[in-house]
Amino acid sequence: MATEGHDLSAYDAKSLSHCQTFRIGVAVSEWNEDITHALRDGALAVLKEAGVAEVLVHSVPGSFELPLASQWLLNHASCDAVIAIGSVIRGETAHFDFVCQSTAQGTLRAGLDSDKPVIFCVLTDDNMEQSRARAGGKHGNKGVEAAVAALKMVRLRKALTGTGNWGIGL
Repeated sequence: MATEGHDLSAYDAKSLSHCQTFRIGVAVSEWNEDITHALRDGALAVLKEAGVAEVLVHSVPGSFELPLASQWLLNHASCDAVIAIGSVIRGETAHFDFVCQSTAQGTLRAGLDSDKPVIFCVLTDDNMEQSRARAGGKHGNKGVEAAVAALKMVRLRKALTGTGNWGIGL
């Protein structure tokens, strides 16, 4: 596998300093909840360890709704970043392709339009076994990786905009 051994699931906790003022949104799809809840729990553990001031967790029906929920969390809840968590597993129809493409493009757009990080933590797997491997299995927990990415991106944004009191070295 391309990602085996190349993930952020094992991270240096010292790299998560200066996060006490952050407000992070987490939008979680209810579809395939055994997978999305494992991803959510991994992300929340990292955010807690980093001492994030406030974490807003909201459920949405499916992955397709994640971009709008992310936009709302950024615009109406004043989050510094959002982690969009979902799981789409390939079926017998083209529905998989439409949901994955729309979710990816919408998540990207929410971040670019808000000028704040929206981290794409949507598993797009061929089967449940692949999803389990990425939700705490042999490929780590992509929720952990998403939280690490969110914190690093918020730190970078704050450093570049002058709203943080540290350098950009992560």
